[in-house]
Amino acid sequence: MRKSTRKTIKVVTTEIFLIIASIFMFAPIFLAIVMSIQPPEFVFSYPPKFLPQGFFTKNYLDAFKIVPFARMMLNSAIIAVLITFGKLISGTLSGYAYANFQFRGSRISFYILFATLFIPSEIVLIVPLFKIVSKFGWTNTYMAMTIPFMASATNTFLMQQHFKTIPREFEDAAKIDGAGSMQYFFRIVLPLSRPIIAGAAIINFTYAWNMYLWPLIVAMEDKMKTVQVAINMIINAESSNNWGIIMAGTVIALAPTLLLFFTLQDLFVKSLVSTGIKG
Repeated sequence: MRKSTRKTIKVVTTEIFLIIASIFMFAPIFLAIVMSIQPPEFVFSYPPKFLPQGFFTKNYLDAFKIVPFARMMLNSAIIAVLITFGKLISGTLSGYAYANFQFRGSRISFYILFATLFIPSEIVLIVPLFKIVSKFGWTNTYMAMTIPFMASATNTFLMQQHFKTIPREFEDAAKIDGAGSMQYFFRIVLPLSRPIIAGAAIINFTYAWNMYLWPLIVAMEDKMKTVQVAINMIINAESSNNWGIIMAGTVIALAPTLLLFFTLQDLFVKSLVSTGIKG
C-alpha cells in the first residue's frame, strides 16, 4: 500500500471518529434544547421525539417566574468575570516571576504551590473558608464568592510553563532597547501569550460560572444566589416533573459558556496545539 493511500485512510478514519465523538458530545445539549421548547405532552410522549415539534416558549417564561433567574444570572456573570480577571492577573504575574526571575526560595515555593494542585480544595477548605468569611462579615456578598478564588496554582503553573518557552533573546533585545522587566512583560510577553490567556480565560470562566456548592453555602438570600443554584431550585419546585422547564433553565445557564467558547475558540485551539514560539 502506497504511503499516500495510508495517509488518506488515516485522515478519513480520524475524521469519522471525530464526527462520531462530536455527535455523542453534542447529543445531550441538543436533547436539552429540544425538550426546552416542547410542551409537557411531547416531552413525555412515547416513542420519544428527538426533533422539535414547534417552538414552545412558555417553558422559558415559567423558568423566570419560578425563580429570579435574571438576578441570579447577573450574580453568576459578576462572580465569573471577577474570578476570571483575578485568576488571570495573579496567574500571569506569578507565572512570569517564576519563569523569569531567580530569587531565594523560588524553587521550593514553586514546588509547594504545585503540590496544592493535588488538594481537593472544595472538600478540605470549605469549612475553614466559611468560618473566615463569616468572621469578616462577608456572607451574602460578592466578596465571599470571589476573593477566595482569585488566585490559582493551576494558572500560575500553566503560565510559568508557557513563559519559559518564549525565547530569552526577546528579553535580551528588550533590555538592550532600554525596556525594564515590566515593560517587557506588558509589551512583548502578554501579546505573545494571547492564545494561552484566552484558553485560561475560558477554563476559569467556566469553572466560576458552574460553581454550585460554595454559592449554595455562603449565599443565604435568593438575591445573591447563582444560576446553578437556580436550576436546583427549579427542580425542587412544584414543577419538578416538568422537564421542559428544567431543561429551559439548563439551556439558559449553559448559553454564556457556549457563547464565550465560540467567541474565543480560535485562540483556545491555538493554546492547545502550541505551547510557545517555535523557530
